Amino acid sequence: MDSTILDKIKVIFSNVLEHSDFNLTESTTTKDVNGWESSTHMMIITEVETEFDIEFELDELWSMKNVGDLVRIIALKTQ
Repeated sequence: MDSTILDKIKVIFSNVLEHSDFNLTESTTTKDVNGWESSTHMMIITEVETEFDIEFELDELWSMKNVGDLVRIIALKTQ
């Protein structure tokens, strides 16, 4: 997994969720992070798109099951 992308995502999560009491790994899902719910998820996605200057397709968003999926899609879009 790309640690540079993961580090940037951690900052985004902390800013949006207003806490850093979580550990993001490849297998982290919404169940693992307090406050990561539908409304904050969309804020996180918007911030990720801005940070990496990308836009997710709807099918990409639906296919993401964990943080590892998010990192892999970002890596593909920023190559």
